[in-house]
Amino acid sequence: MKLLHLSDLHLGKRVNEFSMLEDQDHILREIVSIVRAEKPDAVLIAGDVYDKTVPPAEAVTLFDRFLTALAKERIPVFLISGNHDSAERLAFGAALLDGRGVYVAPVYDGAVRSVTLEDGCGPVEIHLLPFLKPAAVRHAWPEEEIESYNDALRCAVAHIALRPDARHVLLSHQFVTGAARCESEEVSVGGLDNVDAEIYAPFDYVALGHLHGPQNVSFNARYCGTPLKYSFSEAKQQKSVTIAELGEKGSLAVRTVPLTPRRDLREVRGSYLDLTCRDNYAGTAVEDYLHIILTDEEEVPDAAAKLRTIYPNLMRLSYDNRRTAAETAAEGPAAPEKTPLALLEEFYEAQNGRPLAPQQRDFARALIEKIWEEEP
Repeated sequence: MKLLHLSDLHLGKRVNEFSMLEDQDHILREIVSIVRAEKPDAVLIAGDVYDKTVPPAEAVTLFDRFLTALAKERIPVFLISGNHDSAERLAFGAALLDGRGVYVAPVYDGAVRSVTLEDGCGPVEIHLLPFLKPAAVRHAWPEEEIESYNDALRCAVAHIALRPDARHVLLSHQFVTGAARCESEEVSVGGLDNVDAEIYAPFDYVALGHLHGPQNVSFNARYCGTPLKYSFSEAKQQKSVTIAELGEKGSLAVRTVPLTPRRDLREVRGSYLDLTCRDNYAGTAVEDYLHIILTDEEEVPDAAAKLRTIYPNLMRLSYDNRRTAAETAAEGPAAPEKTPLALLEEFYEAQNGRPLAPQQRDFARALIEKIWEEEP
């Protein structure tokens, strides 16, 4: 069975105040073309369809057009909500969408929606697990001891009935411990949202969403990454869609199909004179989204405005010269990131001349976790 894995479309996103809607429209059309060429048995969309819980109308229209195009190909589409989505809004009209072969995960209430497909090797069950927070899982399973995201995922997975005669595919939107982040992602305080990859071991393939860089996190679990670059930390990445092919039980082959954006997002380095010399920029993609790094020793007056006459989508301008190198050296190496609890402990001891008592520390930890999991 051939599965096409997407995630983190972030429709409606703005990058450095530039709307990405035109670029997203282009890349979704390209994905539809790939679907037509690959003819997968299903399309998996692993969350963060939108960039905001209340997306702009243009983003909703764009996704509607994308789903309609996929439905015309008569290929089943499976969809879960991510941490940027409203699970309730995304699941609206799910019963009607079923009739067009679009299967949407409902708001998590303890039950995980599963849909069975068949191929020459037998049944494949697709399990739709939306982004989970501990509070939602505690509400569904009050008798379980759930204190962390890891506990929540372990509990939810344990309550999915897995037929031994079937192959099992899970859509999940979580941060797996050890996976590489990008600047464009939402970072939790103190890594509270980490989950262990071993929880996913019972599944034949896990289509992950949440992290923007394509990467495998275990033998059976993969982040396909975003279809577009949403930060300059992603400038050197090759964006793609992932194709996962299931054979007999235990047989999995994964490959990627590269995507070509309407405008690339990249970094350019050089002197102001070099970057404004027509011989140097003629024939290059001046419409790309750029971070220009000037190497001039003296700052160029009004450099950003002048450069935008040549490079209209200049997003960021910075300098790399002796002055900035000296400033970086004077600042010294970045201090290791501390958890909110560690910062609170330092502050309390500085104010009171004594450390937090164990009971105070436990109370503070529980309160920090509660605040984090209640964030939208």
